[in-house]
Amino acid sequence: MQWEVVIGLETHAQLSTKSKIFSGASTQFGASPNTQASPVDLALPGVLPVLNRGAVERAIKFGLAVNAKIAPQSIFARKNYFYPDLPKGYQISQFEIPVVQGGKVSFVLEKDGKSELHTVQLTRAHLEEDAGKSLHEDYQGMTGIDLNRAGTPLLEIVTEPDMRSAAEAVAYAKALHSLVMWLEICDGNMQEGSFRCDANVSVRPVGQAAYGTRREIKNLNSFRFLEEAINYEVRRQIELIEDGGSVVQETRLYDPDKKETRPMRSKEDSQDYRYFPDPDLPPLAISREWIEHVRATMPELPDAMRKRFVNDLGLSQYDAAVLTQSKAMASYFESVAAKVGKEQAKPAANWLMGDVSSALNRGNVDIADIPVSAAQLALLLQRVADGTVSNKIAKEVFGAMWDAKSAKENLADELIESKGLKQISDSGALEKIICDVLATNTKSVEEVRAGKKKAFNSLIGKAMKATKGKANPAQLTKLLEQKLST
Repeated sequence: MQWEVVIGLETHAQLSTKSKIFSGASTQFGASPNTQASPVDLALPGVLPVLNRGAVERAIKFGLAVNAKIAPQSIFARKNYFYPDLPKGYQISQFEIPVVQGGKVSFVLEKDGKSELHTVQLTRAHLEEDAGKSLHEDYQGMTGIDLNRAGTPLLEIVTEPDMRSAAEAVAYAKALHSLVMWLEICDGNMQEGSFRCDANVSVRPVGQAAYGTRREIKNLNSFRFLEEAINYEVRRQIELIEDGGSVVQETRLYDPDKKETRPMRSKEDSQDYRYFPDPDLPPLAISREWIEHVRATMPELPDAMRKRFVNDLGLSQYDAAVLTQSKAMASYFESVAAKVGKEQAKPAANWLMGDVSSALNRGNVDIADIPVSAAQLALLLQRVADGTVSNKIAKEVFGAMWDAKSAKENLADELIESKGLKQISDSGALEKIICDVLATNTKSVEEVRAGKKKAFNSLIGKAMKATKGKANPAQLTKLLEQKLST
């Protein structure tokens, strides 16, 4: 039987406010346990929550970015469940009327060597408070409770069940991660729990309209774990059904060491949480003026920037998508492109997606901390364009620039000069080298004249080696062709 995978994601993005959603307690990460839990967070008798305006504005900003409806009035509700790290015995969230309704996120997915544009529809994004954290290590068999996270503002972003593979779910999650960081509403730190996903996974026979029974995999805090967990759960559900069993709705956790999911609890539905409007919080009213005020603070969005890169700089859709995966990368590229000009925008894009990205990955360095400034890279690319160095030599210069960690804007010129890396473009010097190569490789010369292209490439390679890679490749090729045709 052929099976179709159905995936929806619920993503918790911690909003970048300095204080919690209903109290003035700090949201700073890394404090000693229970030192950032106020009486409101602890649900002490007589305290009342007060909504954080900054959290609402970040939610509005997200809604505008995904072309969603911003509800003119939304309601906070009590979501009732009992966990040791939930002080009140309920979580303040939104249920029937969320602040952000609908919307969509688009992204490029690489499949079979082709770039495909995918769009995932959003159901909603709602504001809520985080719970505390249960600590199971180093407590001599007991569990400790840290309530520092209790009350931390979250925006829970819920998709429709639009995704059909783990790869598509990961691509969506990466696009969403990039967007919330682009908007500066979330720092995106997955290790600290600022961005974590719950995956709802089910399978159904191809052609069947009805959805299969879903299982939710909670708190996936890396893209690799998200992909591994979904793939495991898909295999597990298919094997279970094909062996005559049935999938039971439940919530599961992913064990990255064993690379498998395991049961956490039976899956609750909305009625199990006994939602009702929170009597301590009035309805949240968002005026058109407030929305327009937030809109005025919005940066240029990735979609608009991608279109501009394609239309104004002549980049491909794929190049533009890669370069706008992060705001820092896009800004760096724009700075380089502004200095090298439109004609060199494509080579600049190639460098960022190739050598620059490789160096960042090898050094585990963020583009914001790159030791080669945009101005330094632009000068190097200009030296390739004017023939001072070949593209191959430029890679060597770039490596030296990276290691130098110098702020000098003319660093490329200094390194090219001090290392003697200028490209040889003098016709007389190149002709002499070619004559020497032809004289010592008569067999290859005969093969070239017999129509063997590999032999020609071999001669080019030997000539380049003789110049230590400094010959102008185009000029060398042209002169060699002239010599062999005589």
